Amino acid sequence: MAEALAEDVHRLLISPTSENFVRKKAALTLLRLYRKHPDVIPAAEWALRIVSIMDDMDLGVVLCVTSLVMALAQDHLDAYAVCYQKAVDRLNRLVVEHEYAATYAYYKVPSPWLQVKLLRLLQYYPPSDDPAIQTMLHEVLQTIMNNCAEPSRNVQHNNAQHAVLFEAISLAIHIDTNSPLVNTAAILLARFISSKETNVRYLGLDTMAHLAARTDNLGAIKKHQGTIILSLRDKDISVRRRALDLLYSMCDVDNSELIVGELLRYLKVADYALREEMVLKIAILTEKYASTYKWYVDTILELLSAAGDHVGEEVWYRVVQIVTNTEDLQPYAAKVVFEYLKSPSSHESLVKVGGYILGEYGHLIANDPGYSPIEQFQVLHSKSQFCMAPTRALLLSTYIKWVNVFPEIKPQLVNVFERYRHVLDVDLQQRACEFYALASRPVEDELLQNVCEEIPPFPPRESALLGRLNRKHGDTEDKRTWIHGGKEANLEREASRRMSRKPTLGDVNGNGTAATKLVISQDITNSLIGLDLSDSPVTTQSPASMPDATPQQSSAVLAEKGIPRLTAGPNVDRWFEKLLYTAEGVLYEDVQLQIGVKSRYHGHLGQVAIYIGNKMSAPLTSFTMTLHVPDSEALTATFTKIAPNILGSRTQTQQVVQVECKKPFKNPPIMSVSFLAGAHQTIAVRLPIVITKFLDGVKLGQADFFERWKLIGGPPRESQSVFPISLDASGHIDLVHQRQVVTGHGFQALEGIDPNPSNLVGAGILHMSVDGKVGCLMRLEPNREAKLSRVTVRSTSEDVAAEVQTLIQKPLGVDSMT
Repeated sequence: MAEALAEDVHRLLISPTSENFVRKKAALTLLRLYRKHPDVIPAAEWALRIVSIMDDMDLGVVLCVTSLVMALAQDHLDAYAVCYQKAVDRLNRLVVEHEYAATYAYYKVPSPWLQVKLLRLLQYYPPSDDPAIQTMLHEVLQTIMNNCAEPSRNVQHNNAQHAVLFEAISLAIHIDTNSPLVNTAAILLARFISSKETNVRYLGLDTMAHLAARTDNLGAIKKHQGTIILSLRDKDISVRRRALDLLYSMCDVDNSELIVGELLRYLKVADYALREEMVLKIAILTEKYASTYKWYVDTILELLSAAGDHVGEEVWYRVVQIVTNTEDLQPYAAKVVFEYLKSPSSHESLVKVGGYILGEYGHLIANDPGYSPIEQFQVLHSKSQFCMAPTRALLLSTYIKWVNVFPEIKPQLVNVFERYRHVLDVDLQQRACEFYALASRPVEDELLQNVCEEIPPFPPRESALLGRLNRKHGDTEDKRTWIHGGKEANLEREASRRMSRKPTLGDVNGNGTAATKLVISQDITNSLIGLDLSDSPVTTQSPASMPDATPQQSSAVLAEKGIPRLTAGPNVDRWFEKLLYTAEGVLYEDVQLQIGVKSRYHGHLGQVAIYIGNKMSAPLTSFTMTLHVPDSEALTATFTKIAPNILGSRTQTQQVVQVECKKPFKNPPIMSVSFLAGAHQTIAVRLPIVITKFLDGVKLGQADFFERWKLIGGPPRESQSVFPISLDASGHIDLVHQRQVVTGHGFQALEGIDPNPSNLVGAGILHMSVDGKVGCLMRLEPNREAKLSRVTVRSTSEDVAAEVQTLIQKPLGVDSMT
């Protein structure tokens, strides 16, 4: 049924003729089908069309579609990445601009259910690097927090506001734990954890635990440590669980002894449903923040004594590992565990620890008063009758070790082996028989000594306790990028995110961080000087060998990455090539849209204004503009604001792209424009942002030019190509056009350099923020008789030389000339 219905339901959802009620039902039906049978839904293929409905005018439709997008995006993050921009835009319209119908205000809160879903959806993605989205989202979160500064007397209003507020705080923590928003959130949370309402206390503790797990500054949370500890005794078990999570997350070296001590005291009276998780967390915190090994042993043994049946195997395994690997701790551990075993009732986990530690290290304390071999045997053996078969098997191994080190109690130990030879349990019987045979061998036999050698230290390994805790939490449908108690993972992810975050561009007019043009000719000339390079013979590349990717090839690569296929056509290519050497012009045009470009560059920074006009008599809805930069480490390009979601009939909108060149790059950014005009349409075009846009011309004399030309040398710092050209009606070469192309690419056309007046010579400096400045020299040599032209570019960077040569050749070629 799911296979048969999915296409029809999707058609009803995206159809502009479907009523809103039908579209809401269709979205929820698709969600149900996807949860039951995800394979029948081509989620990635439908992504853009489904996400576009998040711009719908009806908030009921948006709410249902957002629920669907939340489920699909968690499994297809890249395909649904555009929903991030849609969610921020819708939140801005709801919270800041108050753009909603009165029927969707719930106790004066605009559609709180939709706000919560949108805020949660944003937490599935890493924070955006787009400054426009960052600014808009910051304003939304600030407004939400300001709205909740003063509580209302209306309970329903408070509930709706709190639902939105706590999700907003979680998003603020997800974006940046050191932001002023998070400081404001910490103040609000401190008020909530002392609230008289159970739900508010629960949400306050839950969100504060999230903050504690992500932040590296716990000062604001520690101020309320007493209140949090009191919450362990709250009347509601859900609140007690959240208090436990928070104490676990906020524990560090400074407060570990206090928190662990409180948890141990509370463990004795805690609910049975909480005890297993408490034991795991106490064991993890004790190991993680132990100031001394003695405190660790004391705490863990007290935990084993108090927790009883709620102690998992991982806990006592870990104690054994640490004691085995810490030689100075072994005598102390043996004494302490012996004292615990002397109590009338000892849990089986404690007996296991005692059996192992006394068997390995009991001889270290055997000469101390009260710890003689016979006393150790009597205390440990008195517990065996209350233990299960696996524990008694472990105690038999302890006894055979004692046979080797305590010959004075060998008769008592052999007697135990004798009696166990006749038990029904196969494992116990086999061990007893083998140990009895070993113990009966002559004293001078070295076999027993070799078998009972001390166990070597364990190899370094990760604690199994963390794995057990994570398994206990399990997996949920909500795949946000954080979990309680995952402080290390969260901090590591946060650090890597900060390291990869792109810097905000400065003002290209010279304010902020923008670099100023060099005006000292000597500095520019010096930057062209090559290093210790050899002068290589010039070689010529044929056109077939040029590394020039066609739009079709680029589209195939992009399609594999989920980027829309490039819109191709002779006019599109011609417009793009013309914009490579001009500052403004048409980039794309059809019967519906016209896209124009106007740009300016200064050093390694640039601004590109994009004008998009709707030529139709009907508005374009669900209008979206996105940028894809193939090599984000070499080039950054971001919009300064989010595009309007509706482009009115016969109107124009302007978007500004801030650009920064960091390193040499080959592929220009791709701008994708999608909209609804009867059907969903997507146009993807290359922006004319290429490496030569960051070239500044430089004047050189004939001697300086050829000195540097020879110094740079031939390949690989030279790139050369021979290609056909067209002649004008009179049979002459269009030198004016050639000069326009060369100067448009940033070179300074140099006069009187080449003896042939038809040849064109140029020089320039490429500006990059990371790799610095690189010199470029070029020669264009047209041949009228052969109808060929040769362009040669030499640069101190071989990547730059090849790319610049390719870019200049495109608008000079025969196709472009005609």
